Amino acid sequence: MASQSQQPMKFEPTWESLRQYQVPDWYQNGKFGIFIHWGVYSVPAFGNEWYPRNMYLEGSPEFEHHVTTYGPQSRFGYKDFIPQLTGEKFDAEQWVRLFEEAGARFVVPVAEHHDGFAMYDCSFSDWTAVKMGPKRDIVGELAAAARKHGLTFGVSSHRAEHWWFFDGGRRFESDVQDPAYEDFYGPAQPAASVSFSDAAWASRDWQPRPHAKFLEDWLARTCELVDKYQPQFVWFDWWIEQHIFEPYLQRFAAYYYNCAANWGGGVINYKLNAFPKGTAVYDIERGQLKGIHPAFWQNDTAVAKTSWGYIHDQVYKDPGDIIADLVDVVSKNGALLLNIGPKPDGTVPDQDAQILRTIGRWLAINGEAIYNTRPWRIYGEGPTEVGEGSFTDTNRSVFTGEDFRFTTNDNVLYAIALVWPGAEAVIRSLDTGTGEIAEISLLGAGWLEWSQDNVGLHIKMPAQKPCDHAFCFKIRFS
Repeated sequence: MASQSQQPMKFEPTWESLRQYQVPDWYQNGKFGIFIHWGVYSVPAFGNEWYPRNMYLEGSPEFEHHVTTYGPQSRFGYKDFIPQLTGEKFDAEQWVRLFEEAGARFVVPVAEHHDGFAMYDCSFSDWTAVKMGPKRDIVGELAAAARKHGLTFGVSSHRAEHWWFFDGGRRFESDVQDPAYEDFYGPAQPAASVSFSDAAWASRDWQPRPHAKFLEDWLARTCELVDKYQPQFVWFDWWIEQHIFEPYLQRFAAYYYNCAANWGGGVINYKLNAFPKGTAVYDIERGQLKGIHPAFWQNDTAVAKTSWGYIHDQVYKDPGDIIADLVDVVSKNGALLLNIGPKPDGTVPDQDAQILRTIGRWLAINGEAIYNTRPWRIYGEGPTEVGEGSFTDTNRSVFTGEDFRFTTNDNVLYAIALVWPGAEAVIRSLDTGTGEIAEISLLGAGWLEWSQDNVGLHIKMPAQKPCDHAFCFKIRFS
């Protein structure tokens, strides 16, 4: 770890001390960011970003695909994909300009995924993008470009899962068993089970537990990310919730929060129960909440339905559904971190870019109903139920013209219709008892005629839609 500032250290490595944490305003105001899964797993482009694990699990589609396409894993292992991660067309400035066009306020690339290949200048490994593959500091270039364009920069670390990620390669003849590659494939200790859906994966005490050497290495690598890149986000995947990580999480959080105080405050994202409430920001993977969360939270999801990294024959979400997710999350006191998966050469796939630009066009008209807002007294109204929890976006709700979401900024209430309501919008939560309304406009369309009664607020819709997705009424109270 680098030496910290000379100012007094506010945070100590205890949960009690870490409960002093406060979510920075820039995060609560920004609402929307871009996640980037780009790594060696982008080369085979098959299945998803778990290809490096699954290609060593006999009987899996990835295993069969790998043997058929590349030969046995003893002759062509995951390491052999690294030279094909060329990044010859990677342009950090071009990426960041696209993210700006999308209306994003923060950028979070994966610094290291479960596969153990660092996309940054890691001094603890030779298996990095600086020394192999692109032979560039991908994280460093993105950090510089993001800050040049005024976007907040963060990183994600999935290093914890490396403890067991390649364990399948121990069960048959493969390069995972070759001592020459031990530094890359890691401990490859047995996972709780082969299947992610097995209940054993929910255990917070997998056996064998990570040993002290692995845990200290995890801490050193994560602190190095802080020291070298000064991220204002550090996003963690789920396996840090193992009980044995607890003192290391406390040490990291105290170190990071004390450092981040020098650059505007930092954010740690965690899943499930890895951190106690009030010590970091809760993140739900591909999921939602049913109501307003008292503490600021985040939904991380992807433009694609099944993979975070680039794959051939990607199946994409409708951009209107993503916009509806953004609106729903913001109305419930959250932020949306939206992932894209670049190709091995460093280009962003056309459809990823098109989806981002569609969101950007929507935010150019309706952004004031998203940025800098806070939840209203209720998140919204309407007949459509939204599933709560992780992975609920695969069975997403179909909204109607009666579904609205609310955000607020000072004396302005934004009522966002998730579907065009027709000739008249009726918002039942805004009847005559909700306060005196001075004026109403539709963002992108201008002033509207309206009336109120004991049923609700009736708004006459304009003849033309101002945009293609969710429609934002700006309601100013007297």
